[in-house]
Formats: sequence, C-alpha cells, structure tokens
Amino acid sequence: MGKNCLVAQSGGPTAVINASVSGVLDANLKHEHFQKVYGARNGIEGVMAGNLIDLSALNKYEIDLLKHTPASALGSCRHKMKDFNEDDSEYRMILETLEKYDIDTFFYIGGNDSMDTVHKLSLYVKNKGIDKKIVGIPKTIDNDLMETDFTPGFGSAAKYIATTVLETYLDASVYKDNGVFIVETMGRDAGWLASSSILAKINGKPVVDFIYLPENEFDKEKFLTDVKKCYEEKKQVYIVASEGLKDMNGDYVFKSKTVEVHDKFAHAQLGGVGSYLKSIIEESNITKRVKVLELGTARRAAMHCASLTDINISHLCGYRAYEMALEGKSGFMAGIKVKSKSPFETEIVEIDPSLVANKVKEIPKEWITDNFVKEELIEYLTPLIQGQPQGVYENGLPKYIKLSI
Repeated sequence: MGKNCLVAQSGGPTAVINASVSGVLDANLKHEHFQKVYGARNGIEGVMAGNLIDLSALNKYEIDLLKHTPASALGSCRHKMKDFNEDDSEYRMILETLEKYDIDTFFYIGGNDSMDTVHKLSLYVKNKGIDKKIVGIPKTIDNDLMETDFTPGFGSAAKYIATTVLETYLDASVYKDNGVFIVETMGRDAGWLASSSILAKINGKPVVDFIYLPENEFDKEKFLTDVKKCYEEKKQVYIVASEGLKDMNGDYVFKSKTVEVHDKFAHAQLGGVGSYLKSIIEESNITKRVKVLELGTARRAAMHCASLTDINISHLCGYRAYEMALEGKSGFMAGIKVKSKSPFETEIVEIDPSLVANKVKEIPKEWITDNFVKEELIEYLTPLIQGQPQGVYENGLPKYIKLSI
C-alpha cells in the first residue's frame, strides 16, 4: 500500500451523496492502493482545521449501509476559497493537513461551488510544483452543473417530487370543487426539479396543469388568466413552481426578508413563491380554495424514495474517480456522459472543473414552453428515476449509519 487519501463533502446534502464516499471506499478495498482513507469533518473547513476521521475502519457491511444512508455523513460546509494570488493562508493550512496525514489524493464531493474549490486548489498545487492529486466528484439535487449530462442526487430528488405530486394530486381531487393546489420546489436559477413533476401521470396523462420555471420570465397577468381559465373549466388546478421565479426585470417575484445572502458564495436564501402565487390568486377572486405545499429538505433526504440508478451512478462516480487518480490524473471532476439511451448506459469522464465552477446549466429553451415542458424533457428525466433501493430494514424502518463526526 502507498500513502493515504482524503474524502470530504460540501454544499447541500442529497439522498445519494454518501454513495460516492462508499464508491471510494469500495475501490480501495479492491485496489488497496491507499493505506488509509480519511474523511474530513465539515468539508474544506475540516481539512483546514485538520479535523479528520479514519474511514478505513469501516467494514464492508458498514460501507454498504453508508451507500444507502442519506445526507452528508461527513458533515458539510459552504466555504469560498480566497484567490491564492492575494492570500494563500488557507491553501497552506490545507497542505499542512495533507502532509501531516501523509495524504496523496484529495476527493471533494460537491456542486459548482465545490468545483470552484477543486479548481483553485488544483491550480495552487500545480503552480507550486506540489505532488498532490485533487479530484472533484459531482453532486447536487439541482442538476445544474455544466459539462456533465446529469448530477448524482437529482434523479432521487426528481423521483421524490414526481411521487409526491402524484400522491397529493389524488388527495386534492376528492371534492366537486378542488380549488388550486400549488407545489413549490427548490431551483434558484434552473428549473430541473420543478420540471420533474411532469413524470407524475394518471392513465398516461400528466396530472400537473402548469409548471413555472426560472428559465422563463414570470408574467403575472398571463399566469392569472391561465389559472382562471383552467379553474373555470375543471374546478381544479395543479401548479408546480420553482422558488426562483423572476419577472421581466430579472428580479425574484417573491421578495421578503428571506431573500438575503446566506453563504460566502453570495447565494440568496429563497422560499415563499408558493405563498406569493396563492396570494395573487386569492386577490384576483379566482377562488379562495388555494393550498400550498413547499417541498423542504425531505426531497434531498428521502432515501426510501430514491432512484437505484442514481445510487449506483453516485457510487460509480466515487469508484471511478479513485481509479482515475490511480492512473495519475488530477485536477478534474468525474463527470457523467450518457453512452446509450436504450439501453441506458453511462460512463465517467474527466471534466475541467473551471468549466463547472460558478456556472449554471439551465433547461434547454427548446424543451420548455411558457408554462409547461415538452416530450424531450420527459425522455431525459425518465431513465434517471428508475429502480428502487434494496436497503437494510430494522423494526420496519430503514437502517442507516451515523458516522462519529
């Protein structure tokens, strides 16, 4: 065995982010290249502080439990690395930890902000001539990473949303006058999550009447006209809306004290667009029967409703990232490319993290209308939600692992 490696997680959790950690651990069980696999508590902040745990102590049973455990088992953070040309103190702290624990390779699991860290740290060690490998592993339920065909975490969130929409539609359909039901999903700049509601169908027909996405400017008057017409025809309207809806000026349609910077990447904390839509419907006297469901953290932690495809590809990203590092590769993100649509097959490829960092992949305009989505998006989404996880159950409930962090 050679030196050691390090794994850390960053940003918002997903149902399958730990599957990437288990992929790295399984790869080490097979290849036995690293003597120890360390995990950093709370992302890059834990690396800087030298706050590590030994993941090599986990046995195969525990690694498999980890694969089917939601949320970030190692803890997370939202930390923006400074420009090392101006201040490299954080970079030197990271290298001190890597040297102290004889770490050769650092795997960082996260979204576009985390790939900013991968890119900067990769450049730093390269410029300094330091022999350390820095590898990014993608994750985000938002599915908004550039260059990769989709992201680990999205398929499970999409499956949860579509399932919840299907079930709540049935629940909201029991009266003569069912009013308006609004589901609010995450999606600050891209509407992938809201769009997944199109998969909810009864007798082959979508149950959702309108889907509103950040990719389109929100027209209040057209919205009210469409809702009124639908309600008068059916006495029932089902709406799904992204939290990041913007008007013609590019401003969020819902503004409150919650729209403020909440992390060092200057991201606004959103939430409340569903209540806003409810208020304008009521003010327009369309109907007073309006309900709002804001899908909270359950959509990113619902392993019981996860996609087996998503779990396996998340695991593969960690596994192949390990193998690619063994091949001497560094400074890349382990991205996903679809090799075949039928049968659905993927491969893991090297992607320059600078092409991912601080960028957003929107839904292609040709896949959407002003208040709905097209067949191309259904074809894209469907393979990502396939399969049910076969996890371990105890006393009727799923059994998960909690690392000592």
